[in-house]
Amino acid sequence: MISVKFIPLSQRAAAIALALILAACAAPAPQPVAPAPPKPIAAVVPPISLSPRVVEQASAYRAYVARAGAISPNFSSGADVAESLKTGTAYEPRQFLQGAIAYGAVVALQDPAYVAGVRKYASDSEMRRTVAYEIMKDPAYAVGFTGAASAAGLVMTALGEDGRKLLELGRSVRQAAYDVQHQPWSKAEVSGRESRMQLAKELSATPGLGEVTETSRLQMAVSGPGQMSVTGQSVEPPYTPAVVHSLAVAALAALGYADDNSLAQVMPILADPPSATCLSMSKLNLYQCLAVAKPHYEDVFCLGQHVLTDTGHCLMKSAGVTEPVDARAQAAAQAALEKASTSSKVRPQGKKHSSN
Repeated sequence: MISVKFIPLSQRAAAIALALILAACAAPAPQPVAPAPPKPIAAVVPPISLSPRVVEQASAYRAYVARAGAISPNFSSGADVAESLKTGTAYEPRQFLQGAIAYGAVVALQDPAYVAGVRKYASDSEMRRTVAYEIMKDPAYAVGFTGAASAAGLVMTALGEDGRKLLELGRSVRQAAYDVQHQPWSKAEVSGRESRMQLAKELSATPGLGEVTETSRLQMAVSGPGQMSVTGQSVEPPYTPAVVHSLAVAALAALGYADDNSLAQVMPILADPPSATCLSMSKLNLYQCLAVAKPHYEDVFCLGQHVLTDTGHCLMKSAGVTEPVDARAQAAAQAALEKASTSSKVRPQGKKHSSN
């Protein structure tokens, strides 16, 4: 017979556990699981942004152009002249110029090629910072971006058109200074001439405000191309300082470096000393004109020449746009030339003396 040897339960369990341990030790160790690679962090491209203060400057500029452009040369009383003179003188030259450049920047942002040419440097934070620094150091750096020629053409057209409207209106008002003399009221002396001069100086030193609707429209236009109905032809450099500075502010906005945090670096770019000199001279000429003007029709001349025409001239000059020919003045000059020529041909005959 075969004898069976029984092992107590506790000893059997211990044997099984020992066998399992020995089997586990003999098995190969599990390989460590490699951690999943981190997801790549997408480059943060800042949105196109322009400080509300800069947009407000642009809106104030546009508000003046709209108000002054609504002046009518059809004057019927001294009160009409006084009110139009008040409207026309109400801009501070430095702010007016800042607003023009700021508006030019918003216009430049409407050019998709220029915005794309700048934005390609915005995805890399280090590159973006370097490019922005170069623009702040020298605004002319902005002329080198792809699309600068077409953006400059938009700026020149927009600012030039504003200047042309003021200039041509000024010529019409200046002509009205002669036409209105057929009305008796125009020859009456302006009352309160001293206070009128003082008011002109105060209005010329008071910063203007933008309209709420226009400010909102310009703020929306900053966000991307095509928000404004502006057109223009591509223009190759060189450009005037005002156009260059408009491109520079637009480029900084496309890089995300024209918001409130960068305002200290952006505001100095909204300057153009040559244009500021032109506008300041127009104001000085206005004061001199008002100082000697007495009847209402002479105030009309001051308004037409030294407010509207001169301001339009300075604006077109700052944009690098050629002024339209003054057909009326050209015709008058031609008529005067013909009259002088005719007079020189008609010579009085001298008295004949007898030889006796």
